[in-house]
Amino acid sequence: MADTIYAYVQTASQEPLPPPGRTTGTIYWIQKNLFSSFSNTLLTVVVGLFLLWLLPILYNFLIGHAVFQGDANTCRINVDGACWVFIGDRIRFITYGFYPPAEYWRPNLVFWVGLALIIPLVWTGVPYKILNAALFFLVFPVFAFILLNGGSFGLLRVPTELWGGLMITLLLAVVGVVGSFPIGVLLALGRRSKLPIIKTFCVLFIELWRAVPLITVLFMVSVMLPLFMPQGTTIDKLLRALVGITVFYGAYMAEVVRGGLQALPRGQYEAASALGLNYWKSMAFIILPQALKYVIPGIVGTLISLVKDTSLVSIIGIFDLLNAIQSAGSDSAWATPTKSITGYAFAIFIFFILCFSLSRYSLYMERRLNTGHKRGN
Repeated sequence: MADTIYAYVQTASQEPLPPPGRTTGTIYWIQKNLFSSFSNTLLTVVVGLFLLWLLPILYNFLIGHAVFQGDANTCRINVDGACWVFIGDRIRFITYGFYPPAEYWRPNLVFWVGLALIIPLVWTGVPYKILNAALFFLVFPVFAFILLNGGSFGLLRVPTELWGGLMITLLLAVVGVVGSFPIGVLLALGRRSKLPIIKTFCVLFIELWRAVPLITVLFMVSVMLPLFMPQGTTIDKLLRALVGITVFYGAYMAEVVRGGLQALPRGQYEAASALGLNYWKSMAFIILPQALKYVIPGIVGTLISLVKDTSLVSIIGIFDLLNAIQSAGSDSAWATPTKSITGYAFAIFIFFILCFSLSRYSLYMERRLNTGHKRGN
């Protein structure tokens, strides 16, 4: 009996085990993500060789051989690099379009006030969110319109035909982003409604706007819409473009939000009913907060597409950033070989900053709202 008991007791020492492999640090990350398998290693080598070929070319053109000081003659002599002095010389026109130079302080003030309101609105640690939201969504649009358009309070009236450049691009992007989201939420709720009239209207509305390209929408609101208006009635071209872009992306946003509503377990709807909440309270406090959390990547992807598609307004004569760069390059005094490429590179940089900022903020919100449902990056 004793032999049976002690048969399971270890009497000899075992060889010490090797220390565990490195699971942190740069070397471990490189091994895991870049050289974890043969195919991964091959892809890493191919991409590395491509970057070794591409990056020196970009560096030499954008920085190494670029012209940062001088004039148009300097750019004509140096044809191997970007002509950044062209951007520096025409930066005001690229930023404001034909807006009167003496009134530049007005769009500048609107920009800084808007920035001062939106930063605490998206920064989670700042208090008084309701007051901040009321100021940004209700007060700020009126303030911005009065200041930019003028015609009251002793301000010189500046018609929208003179607005242009980066100012128009930011205006289209901000209005489109802010306006398309609530439209999309309402359409998504309407499409899931049990009321046949509301559901049918929302389905037809969404499918109609998603069935046509944005360029067609812009042509319709710019060319065709005035034909259906009473004689003598005119609607500002910029306002028509703002409405067209906002409603167009509101339809796309509706489908993204509807995906989040369908992904939510049925038990959440039943829990809201068990608490005695009516339809709107259950949607506002239980359903929508969870559904929107699921579809943050889709929402931000739609908003990024909206920001980039603001450049399409140039085809209907609105002087956006891209149109301003093209018009600035038509000046014969700046007839240099690299002028156009430099202008487009500057436009790419601006759009990259806008879209990358939206992307990083969405990642921040995903990490902050992660409550155990996240399965991977």
